[in-house]
Amino acid sequence: MLFAPLKGADGAMLFRILGHLRVQEEVEVPSPIRRAILTALLLRSGHPIGMTELAELLWDDPPSSAKANIRSHFTGLRRDLDRALPGLSHRIKTCRGTQSGYRIEAGPEEVDLPTFVRASRQGRDCLARGEVDRAVAVFEEALALWRGPFGQDLPMTRWFDAHATGLRNGRLDTYEDLFTALLIAGRTDMLSYRIETIIAEAPHRQRLWELLAAVYCVRGDSAGALSVLQRCRTVLVEDLGIDVPPSVEAMRRAALTWDGDEAVRLVVRTASRRAQVS
Repeated sequence: MLFAPLKGADGAMLFRILGHLRVQEEVEVPSPIRRAILTALLLRSGHPIGMTELAELLWDDPPSSAKANIRSHFTGLRRDLDRALPGLSHRIKTCRGTQSGYRIEAGPEEVDLPTFVRASRQGRDCLARGEVDRAVAVFEEALALWRGPFGQDLPMTRWFDAHATGLRNGRLDTYEDLFTALLIAGRTDMLSYRIETIIAEAPHRQRLWELLAAVYCVRGDSAGALSVLQRCRTVLVEDLGIDVPPSVEAMRRAALTWDGDEAVRLVVRTASRRAQVS
């Protein structure tokens, strides 16, 4: 294992929010409001969330009884945590004074999200150094932390919807980096299938189309690459109403000249630009 998250008492990560919320690996929090509270605390781990802010993130239009409901749900949440691991409820702290509210004590090694972010960053560092096989391994471990879409068992308020969008984009970025590393490493078995699977989920991400076309170029299938780029053009023009960007045109020229090496160079160039921006 290339990174080693700290585990709970029985060896399991304490909190998982990338997918269905779980405590100690498989213990569920039954109430959707309590799941939302715990998720919010974990997203802001170590920092207090005030009662007013909690009400606003739990309900787009908080009821008059919001604060009383929240206090009642914290009582239930503490029971849920102790059911998962005796004494775990002590991680929730009540804050008073200018920072009144609640916070949770959870190290970044005990929560899957910061573990994912750290691993994704490590993988990009490996990719930038040309350590592509190691980058592949780290990206695969990072993505394995996801057990479904974030927020699917939470109330879809504006606050959680914004977080869901941001986390989804972070996951897709990591998939793109993984596919880049696999292509550079020449590990293209099943790669077109894997890319197509993510394109079905996110058809407007241009880089996925370029990576898929590059896979066909590397295999010497110019017709397949051109077909992919035509599909990309259709999506960009018809769905988004935007012109095909220069990078797609560059990949098309590589396909027309049967130049697999140039296709890989284009992928590397894009990855380098992204690394400089990040």
